[in-house]
Amino acid sequence: MTILQLQEILREKIRQTALEHFKVELEQIVSEVPPKTDLGDLAFPVAFELAKQIKVQTGDKQNPRSIAEILKNAIEKFDFVARVDVAGPGYLNVYFDRAMFLAENIEAGPLPKLCLSESVNAPKICVEHTSVNPNKAAHIGHVRNSVLGDTFHRILRANGNRVEVQNYIDNTGVQVADVVVGFIYLEKKDLADIKALDARLTVEGKTFDYYCWDLYAKVGVEYQTSETLKEKRTDILHLIEEGGSETAKLADFVATRNVECILATMDRLSIRYDLLPRESEILHLNFWQNAFDQMKQLGVIHFETEGKHAGCWVMPFESHSGNEEHETDKILVRSNGTVTYTGKDIAYQMWKLGLLGLDFYYDRFYRYDDGKEVWITSAENSNNAGSIPAFGGGSTVYNVIDSRQSYPQEVVKKGVAAIAPDKGEQASIHLSYEMVALSPAAAEELGFEVSEEDRTRPFIEMSGRKGLGVKADDLITRLEENALVEVETRHAELPDEEKKFIAHQLAVGALRYFLLKFTRNTIIVFDFKEALSFEGETGAFCQYSAVRANSIFRKLEERGETLHAFRSMINELKEVSAVFASESGNDIWSLVSLASRLEETVHQAAAQNEPAILAKYAFHLAKAFNLFYHHHKILTEENTVKRAVLVVTADIARRSLTAALNTMGIEVPARM
Repeated sequence: MTILQLQEILREKIRQTALEHFKVELEQIVSEVPPKTDLGDLAFPVAFELAKQIKVQTGDKQNPRSIAEILKNAIEKFDFVARVDVAGPGYLNVYFDRAMFLAENIEAGPLPKLCLSESVNAPKICVEHTSVNPNKAAHIGHVRNSVLGDTFHRILRANGNRVEVQNYIDNTGVQVADVVVGFIYLEKKDLADIKALDARLTVEGKTFDYYCWDLYAKVGVEYQTSETLKEKRTDILHLIEEGGSETAKLADFVATRNVECILATMDRLSIRYDLLPRESEILHLNFWQNAFDQMKQLGVIHFETEGKHAGCWVMPFESHSGNEEHETDKILVRSNGTVTYTGKDIAYQMWKLGLLGLDFYYDRFYRYDDGKEVWITSAENSNNAGSIPAFGGGSTVYNVIDSRQSYPQEVVKKGVAAIAPDKGEQASIHLSYEMVALSPAAAEELGFEVSEEDRTRPFIEMSGRKGLGVKADDLITRLEENALVEVETRHAELPDEEKKFIAHQLAVGALRYFLLKFTRNTIIVFDFKEALSFEGETGAFCQYSAVRANSIFRKLEERGETLHAFRSMINELKEVSAVFASESGNDIWSLVSLASRLEETVHQAAAQNEPAILAKYAFHLAKAFNLFYHHHKILTEENTVKRAVLVVTADIARRSLTAALNTMGIEVPARM
């Protein structure tokens, strides 16, 4: 049985004992992990809570320590419990039977669900992330969004959930309109010219999204001196929203090509999607109109007849009342009749939760190398009937959007809850995060001009509109180049392709871990040297620890020794118990215990919506394994049973570490 299963058995016994002896029904029973294994494997402070409830219900004053003694006698009867100590004023410290635990968990693995399988009967969860404006290349800020979203979806699936990954495409927004303005009015290009440009860029080994990056920045500069050009944006925006015109077709090509480029970028980081819902269909298939009608009928919104919002449809919202910064976020329809982002987001959120009563049409959009398909929404039936997956209709929706969008997301959540109280606000969860900046050293390495003043700053902010940003592909490529230098130094004899593949794995591991180890509400300052270091809290350190663990079993195999043979020795419970009772027993057990807490950690990361919990766990496990490796002669230990315990412990640790890294989208290289 896993530690989570043992915890639940103990909780249930405590619950039963409290009811039988004290006539108290305990709803939640908290357990804690002692800081050291010699203080126990689980601690229950339940006696204190039970004493309070007894006093409330009966008026009797009970000593928590006396209560703990009764609970101790009840849970000590389980064969998997070696002993229970009552510590201090009434803490229950539970010690597992270490030999029995090791024997029962040899082949069960750290977490069977971490194969990323999912139950077909589980409620569907929709996770929307990335959602890059399809007007230019993705940058490092988008990568944080995508890595968070992708890892969180993996965490949810590791917990047995059905997860649908969506990447919302705002193909009718102002950013796309700006690039279209640049093509039409600055570069005098029509659709045929742009297609020819795209073909030429491909031949030259360049990408369309990079070209659009520079054009977008150029348009931003021109807007500062040309009001006439800025007025063109409004005209273009209306044409794109209406659809059907030559301008709309040009905009569709621009957005679609950028989406293809962005998907290829994210695939370099093993980030993939199931569906690309497009904003154009939200408008053309009357999603918004349907949601608008429902909100009017239910009185969720009202029409302003006076004041600065006269002529607008507004959602009343008490929170932030009077705050100028957020006033416009309450507007769902402007006085000119155009729908705001918040309004369209409410309609989209209703569809994701299966509340709209309408659906998209769908087309296949992209096929990954392994055959996995990505679908995109369409306004027309493309005869895909019978082969289209069932999209949307989730029980819960997670939206990965930066913290600056917290208030609009709150409006969306409350708007949907007002329309569907049975779903409530808990069905819409905003996974917010802070920005990514560059260290001055990283900015210089990427070719930015860094002034003396900039060098004294803790970080340098970026601006996509000004063209001051780090393209995701540039960042990944630079990390791969830096990693390749390390691989060349250590393994010059390897074939070039293998060295490049290992460098890629290290680069992806470095970037993903660096972006995950910080909690979501932390501003990240990216630094190449820190990210790629083989020491400290880095992806490379975690990968190196797993590679080191794998090397043990490669050497055993070369000697003709099998893991199965070592596992069979663990059934000698008396001898194994003697190993754990020895001077080094606590040290060995602490690694077994930590490696066995992966399932618990993944549950915690999902419950707290915080992937950093898993990243911290992986680092602590990697560090603990390295200490174990240095302190014990795993391959040369003379005591046969102890050697078996050491080998099996190393195996449990490497499988937990590998599974934790895989859940973060980080591969373990063959060698480092």
